[in-house]
Amino acid sequence: MLHVAIQPFQQEQRAVGFFWTYRQIYPVSRQVLRDIATQYHNGVKNRSQKWGVPIQEDPPGRRDDFVERYFRRAQPDQVVAIIKAREPATILTAIGKDDRWHLELKRRWVEQYNFYVQDSRWGQLFVRVCPYFPFSARVCLNQHYWLALRLQERDIRFQQCANAFGQCADPGALQKLADSLAANDLITCAQKWLTRFTPFFTAEERKHAGVQHQLFFAPVEYCDNLIFRRRAAVEALEQRLLDANRTIGQPNKLTLIFGRRITRHHGDKLQTVIEDLNLPHPVIRSHYRKGFLKQYVRDRFLLRTETATNNISTDYGIGKAVENLPPLQKRLDGIIDRYLEVQQDILETFVDREELRQLTQPTVLPNGRRIPGLKLDQPRQLALLHSLVRFCYLAAEGTFTTRDLYPQTLQALHITPEQYKLAALRYDLWKLRAKGLVEKIPHSRRYRLLPHGYQICLVFLKLYEKIYAPLTAGILQPFAADQSIPKEKITALDRRYTAVIEALDDLVQAVGLKAA
Repeated sequence: MLHVAIQPFQQEQRAVGFFWTYRQIYPVSRQVLRDIATQYHNGVKNRSQKWGVPIQEDPPGRRDDFVERYFRRAQPDQVVAIIKAREPATILTAIGKDDRWHLELKRRWVEQYNFYVQDSRWGQLFVRVCPYFPFSARVCLNQHYWLALRLQERDIRFQQCANAFGQCADPGALQKLADSLAANDLITCAQKWLTRFTPFFTAEERKHAGVQHQLFFAPVEYCDNLIFRRRAAVEALEQRLLDANRTIGQPNKLTLIFGRRITRHHGDKLQTVIEDLNLPHPVIRSHYRKGFLKQYVRDRFLLRTETATNNISTDYGIGKAVENLPPLQKRLDGIIDRYLEVQQDILETFVDREELRQLTQPTVLPNGRRIPGLKLDQPRQLALLHSLVRFCYLAAEGTFTTRDLYPQTLQALHITPEQYKLAALRYDLWKLRAKGLVEKIPHSRRYRLLPHGYQICLVFLKLYEKIYAPLTAGILQPFAADQSIPKEKITALDRRYTAVIEALDDLVQAVGLKAA
């Protein structure tokens, strides 16, 4: 979605100068602006008759569903539908009386025109134009249709589904085309239709007065689709992702996945929620300011990870001008990659090949200093690992300071700063550095958890919290009330833990270790 504005007219004085220089109109009264709007309304009516496309009132429900039938037989560069709807827009208003007028920009609810177009290069799109000066507009483009046309030009066979390609004869070419989208592709298409839908300006005025529309990013969506051959496989993976987002990673503390540091001044939404639990496929949605990232199953065989924002400047620190498309693509692609990497690390199974034993052994530094090994059941170490695997360090190259870790580690230990000093945390972090899991960034006080270090942290947390701790609790301190729960109400995970405990009892008895 591109917000469109004529930048010179965002200053009222320059609008007055335009009317005086190019139209010999001064002052710009309320009647002048009314006449311009009336002229535009009449022009749209005349063009709709010429095109054979009637102007329709805003339909109930989704407009995309309403206009879908008009696109079925559309020809290239054809306007297929026009919908008039009352929507907010920024317009110039004239304040004053007699010969004393001045202009002010105001936000008003006005009737606007939505032109639905079958573009020869972009396929389906729509342009919304405000009939009131200075003709602010919006252009909605979908790269999905653009890619389909590029594949057709190259005679590459493919199958489309909802904003994804289920099949493609040349996936490499498809990815290369997707990455080739440039800002000029957006500008060329948008300017072609904006020029056609705002005939108020002459060619000379567009050339010399600088009244070309400029494009700025408004809502932006960027998605990644994992395609599965079997529906059962994607549904099983979805359930594992839902379970993972309830435990490891603590997604409600997601802070830097979008590439921006959180400070005490942050006042917008910052959380991860699991939505639509009543539907067949719930949605995992991580909010950040005005943006969010969501993960869900689409069209039965697609696991879609999609990031979106209404303000790229606030959320990502990138200018809104459409010329900033390359850094925006890079930022959105990085967000999705980091999110998928975290999910992969959480879901992946690791097999110990002496690495675990080596981690528990002391480390001797070149200077002869001996550093204790890592212990699987040490509370301080587990609390530090919990702090390190939080999502809040995934962006900004995953860097952090000991002061960043300290409050989170205290929270995991449920103790006070007097019981666990900052120096003690630095000592525990030093042991992880000695094992090569964490590195210190040169000439700074910041650290980075290395990729394999992240995986090792998850191994320790999984072994202790998912295997040793629950099994030990089930053996040494079982809940008597659990015996009265009907079998059909026992969760699948609890049934597996019970089976392991019973198998251990059988094993201990078989080898003669059962207590008399």
